[in-house]
Amino acid sequence: MIQLNLRDSRPIYEQIQDEFKKLIIAGVIKADEKLPSVRSLASSLSINPNTIQRAYNELETAGFLYSIPGKGSFVSKVVDANTQRIDQIKEEVRKLVDELRFLNVSESEIEALVEREKT
Repeated sequence: MIQLNLRDSRPIYEQIQDEFKKLIIAGVIKADEKLPSVRSLASSLSINPNTIQRAYNELETAGFLYSIPGKGSFVSKVVDANTQRIDQIKEEVRKLVDELRFLNVSESEIEALVEREKT
């Protein structure tokens, strides 16, 4: 489920956060699905439970998880929040493209800019 790279310069809790974010965004872990307990995940990854707890806390702060005392941590319904944010970003891009057109930047230059940013 979670892959850690001990050669990565990022702290382990950040790697755990990123892995869970990927799984949640990709839909591998669904909304309201229970995550492994801190102890069981720490045991399976052979790391300190405080590291898992910190990752879970950061994910909860970011809105990816919610916790129920005595029951565990669950995946939030972030799909709705993601959709709203995507719509906001698309609107910002539309405004920027309109401004570039107003400034007489050619369509081919705009397309080239977008192509460059894909990588």
